[in-house]
Amino acid sequence: MTSFQQIIRYYGRYRRAALFSIAASSLFQVVDLAVPYCIGQLLNVLSSQPIDPLSQGLVDRVAALGGYPAGSGLAIALFLAVIFVVTVVRAPIQPWLGVWFHWDIALRTRRDHSRAVVSKLLTLPLGFYDENNPGRIAGRVARGLSNHTWTYPEIAGQLIPKLFRIAGIFLLIAWIDWRIALVFLVSFVVILGFSLKDLIRLTQKERVLDRYIENTESRTSELITNIKTVKAFATEAEELRRQSQRLEREFTMVDYIIHRGYVILTTWQDLIIQSCVFGILVLTLVATLRGHISLGHFVTTLTVSSMAYSELEPISNLAEIFARRYASMLRYHEFMGEPLGTDVVNLTDAPESMPNYCFTGKVHFDQVSFGYADDKPVLQNIDLVIEPYQTVALVGRSGSGKSTLVKLLFRYFDPSSGRILIDGEDIRRLDVTGYRKQLAIVHQEVDVFNGTLLSNLRYGNPAASMEQVNKACRIARVDEFIHRLPKGYYTVVGERGVRLSGGQRQRLGIARALLVNPDVLIFDEATSSLDYESERSIQLAMRAILGTRTTLIIAHRLSTVREADKIVVLEAGRIAEVGNHEQLLAHGGIYHRLHVLQETGEMVA
Repeated sequence: MTSFQQIIRYYGRYRRAALFSIAASSLFQVVDLAVPYCIGQLLNVLSSQPIDPLSQGLVDRVAALGGYPAGSGLAIALFLAVIFVVTVVRAPIQPWLGVWFHWDIALRTRRDHSRAVVSKLLTLPLGFYDENNPGRIAGRVARGLSNHTWTYPEIAGQLIPKLFRIAGIFLLIAWIDWRIALVFLVSFVVILGFSLKDLIRLTQKERVLDRYIENTESRTSELITNIKTVKAFATEAEELRRQSQRLEREFTMVDYIIHRGYVILTTWQDLIIQSCVFGILVLTLVATLRGHISLGHFVTTLTVSSMAYSELEPISNLAEIFARRYASMLRYHEFMGEPLGTDVVNLTDAPESMPNYCFTGKVHFDQVSFGYADDKPVLQNIDLVIEPYQTVALVGRSGSGKSTLVKLLFRYFDPSSGRILIDGEDIRRLDVTGYRKQLAIVHQEVDVFNGTLLSNLRYGNPAASMEQVNKACRIARVDEFIHRLPKGYYTVVGERGVRLSGGQRQRLGIARALLVNPDVLIFDEATSSLDYESERSIQLAMRAILGTRTTLIIAHRLSTVREADKIVVLEAGRIAEVGNHEQLLAHGGIYHRLHVLQETGEMVA
């Protein structure tokens, strides 16, 4: 029930407009019943049978007010006038009181929740993205938003008004003959009850199918992202086989279980509905022959009951569509209910209201311990002080905790114990947005957006002047290749920067980091995947930066860290050695062994 309430609350912002439009649409559906009623009364007039007391009272009142004779001519004119108002006059009004509002609410809600999705994506913890790839996330969000958008006009504009029409028909038949109305009511309760029971069962199958589809889309997204690896290892046939198995599983579920279930449901529904229509025909005919109801009431009862039973098929179709979409809408709300990260930022504050910190760059890891899982510590009792403007390098084997230490510094995660101080202040007490704006990082794989080179350079500081851009590009040695690009700074670099080489992307990343003028600058394996020439260019760019701000370098290649003021060697999540290049070589420990292995060309684990 809670899940269904989440779907209802999805449209809660426009509750008043929704209630108004649903009420208007339902009223139009009920008013429609005036047409078969008036036709039945016209038939009584034409066959010289008495009309209903209600209708006769209306005719008498109009006759008294206008001074007309209360005869059959006036009755016919009044019934025609009612039919004219209900059909012709209503026609241009109904779309604006119904259709317009239904779609306006759906589209406004999609806009609002699309923004909420972006906000959610920006505030989820990094761990969520480690467990869910982009294809899985995008597919879940897209299906959820789309199904919510299409479902609202169908439920609010059709299903609910049709139910009100059926209720109105029941009351009209009950006014004519309560015995026929009772049979009508029981038949509807039975049909809708059994239909609802089957739909609930099929909805559970739809949830399983939605997970199957999500897994398939996730793998397809991975294939697109990693297509070079697939082709390099010649695994196209194997990937096709795996995806074919997933698609066959989806097909079996949707065709032989879900679709077959809906067809079986429709089959017995049609049989029972037609039986009920025939039963009402017989009951109404008997009542007419016995003189319990007039010929006009016979026509009215038969017409409106047929209208009611004819609504069962579209109601069932709408319920089936809702059942098919229900699972994906629930999956969307599950995504929106994901817990936020401990580093969640305030996305509503104006930029000028953010704290404008200015640090000297002194960083203190004070007895820091951390593990992604409670029973598997990655860092243990790290105690490290980095002085202002000092260059510190972190080295060690893969998995020793170097990158994790940087993630903690950026507050992607919080330490399990201990604290991280900057200028003596616990970073957990600082505004996370203002704090991060004073840090910058150059990753091993620099993220590049599909835009111009200039827009990527200014990503962290859109207000940077061209003079600042040129200066940063000179330091980062971007100016060595920018003149070779077709449009210079205004060259579109392509999605993920595919039009740039690895070395060019790294230098772009350094220039982008410099443009935010950070108090602390981190290089995370910035040269590990580059050729010698590109590595040399990056090292020269880094050398120009050293001493201008606090710099933290993570590197496997020890040639990158020779000039660091302090080198920290991590081993199994602990600090094993500390010193400069010469001191650590003379010490003859882990750093010395790593240096020898790299000098001799052997692999380092």
